[in-house]
Amino acid sequence: MSVSTAHELDGVGVWGGGVTGGLVAGIAMGLVLHFGGDQIELLGGLAAEPELAVGAGWAIHLTISIVFGLVFATLISRQAVQQLVTDFSDYIIAGLAFGAVIGLFAGGVLFPVAMERVGVATLPMPFLPVPGVTAELFGALVFGFGHLVYGLVLGAVFATINGIAPRGVRERVPVR
Repeated sequence: MSVSTAHELDGVGVWGGGVTGGLVAGIAMGLVLHFGGDQIELLGGLAAEPELAVGAGWAIHLTISIVFGLVFATLISRQAVQQLVTDFSDYIIAGLAFGAVIGLFAGGVLFPVAMERVGVATLPMPFLPVPGVTAELFGALVFGFGHLVYGLVLGAVFATINGIAPRGVRERVPVR
């Protein structure tokens, strides 16, 4: 039988969890976007010459991932939130919710603003042999799934860095 206890977060755990969680989650999400349809290259194409698009896309994506990891750390470490988030699964759920919200924000606000800034009306979908709505739907699904992966990994890494283990681990490994 496991009893959930409140865990006090300290500054090192909060900011270390935000940076590390954001980076690791960004890599996981980036792999989904990169191999799920070259979306990292599309992101880089908004900021760099075509031959630099993949590298620029990864640099931009990981920077944004760390920033959002710090935003997550700031929100999750608030006392009001800490009263609701007590165990590992709560951090996973909070991360998934956070990933969904930033996915909607990124897809509905950030990406369209960036596209407008560089004068791009529609994104090319070079990664699919199918045209039109099917390609756009697939791109949106990969984008959405990528953000859920980001949130899942972010919540797990943040909790782990702060000494919050999954129930099965807590039951088998003595915690000091």
